[in-house]
Amino acid sequence: MLKANSHILVTGGSGFMGSAFIRYLFEKSSFEGIVSNLDLLTYAGNLSNLRSVEREKRYRFFQGDIADISLLENIYRQDPIDYIVHFAAETHVDRSIETPSPFVHTNVLGTYHLLSFILSHPHIHFHHISTDEVYGSLGQQGMFFEDSPYLPNSPYAASKAASDHFVRAYQKTYGISATISHASNNYGPCQHREKFIPMIILNALHKKKIPLYGKGDNIRDWLFVDDHSAAIWKILERGSSGEVYNIGGNCEVNNRALIKQILKLLSKILEEDPKSFFPLVTPVKDRLGHDFRYRLMTQKIEKELGFYPLNDLTSGLKKTIHYFLTQESQFT
Repeated sequence: MLKANSHILVTGGSGFMGSAFIRYLFEKSSFEGIVSNLDLLTYAGNLSNLRSVEREKRYRFFQGDIADISLLENIYRQDPIDYIVHFAAETHVDRSIETPSPFVHTNVLGTYHLLSFILSHPHIHFHHISTDEVYGSLGQQGMFFEDSPYLPNSPYAASKAASDHFVRAYQKTYGISATISHASNNYGPCQHREKFIPMIILNALHKKKIPLYGKGDNIRDWLFVDDHSAAIWKILERGSSGEVYNIGGNCEVNNRALIKQILKLLSKILEEDPKSFFPLVTPVKDRLGHDFRYRLMTQKIEKELGFYPLNDLTSGLKKTIHYFLTQESQFT
């Protein structure tokens, strides 16, 4: 599918996952094309995430809303777009519980407007970034497959589920070229401090309380963000239109054990007694509608596209901790 000199439009490219993908593209010697970053620069967008590529001649930045069709047409007129990789989304579950409307605007209506733009340029391939949360919650056993039923339990998950359905419907009804991927929990450098792993690291560094929902029994599969980027590249390169791909990290752990592992790694790096960090962990009231467990069956992307994550949880956490230690002055 993917041509070396393609023009790829990345929505939400200044955010955590989008910026990681843009950096990944420019590290690929086989990619010789143009990358345009369309980002509204809300609280989660940060241009410093792309300092390493901002002087790259093949990189363009456009500040604006993905629902602005005139802006999309302007980008297209400068250089015809071949691919749209759609990261732009409101993603924080707690924020969606407090105020769902921004999630409807960005995740549902924003995706709809991008799809409407593609109807005028049907040669564009659209790759939609989704989440394992659309499938709902698992018990102690089992996995979600690409065709598992959707059972979202938070406003965030519901908004992503709706956007998935629009992508599927436009592919089936209008025949656009589109793929969807569901990823497990991403982590790594440049992630916003409100997210779970950065919050643990930064709170520990500043000796602040580390909140633990309920008993900390909730289980997640963790995917290092660079591995996520590599998987998306595989989908663009070898995936088939109309297909859905699950992307997992094969690093399943409950929240309580994850906090313990991070604090042990951090104490070793800082040469401090881990006992100085453990009292910071503070149980708090459980989140409303808190899903117990997610786990994706990833056999499809492994067998069909040859993707396997390179980072286990320990190596990924070490890279993440190192990033926040080197960037610590930004968070004081």
